[in-house]
Amino acid sequence: MVLGIKEIMEIIPHRQPMLLVDRVEIIEEDKKAVGYKGVTYNEPFFAGHFPTEPVMPGVLIMEAMAQVTAVLLLNKEGMRGKVGYFGGINKAKFRKKVTPGVVLRMEIEVIKQKGPVAVAVGKAYTDEGLAAQGEMTFMIG
Repeated sequence: MVLGIKEIMEIIPHRQPMLLVDRVEIIEEDKKAVGYKGVTYNEPFFAGHFPTEPVMPGVLIMEAMAQVTAVLLLNKEGMRGKVGYFGGINKAKFRKKVTPGVVLRMEIEVIKQKGPVAVAVGKAYTDEGLAAQGEMTFMIG
């Protein structure tokens, strides 16, 4: 199942400039998804990070992976209208710069879910390889 911007905005409350995902493919319901973000020169954060060498902030890469995870977790009956809040980020590593002109591909796997708490592992890639990874804990509310 492939979800575009319109469907994503029906599932999560994020809007521009904080909507950091363009498309989500649900690979395995409640378990795996792949999300995409076309990173452009027009992103508002590039004006200050860094003007002479634009680089997507690592925390926004983690946020983009979190949004893909939220779409995965909330894309089912009875979950619409709920929000996935960050409960924690562990083992975050940033390996390559994410710059304008790339497509960020984010692979998400939910490794544990009990009640309103879920833990997922995310990996973000560019054409040059693994750019970032981390483990995210969510509270659904």
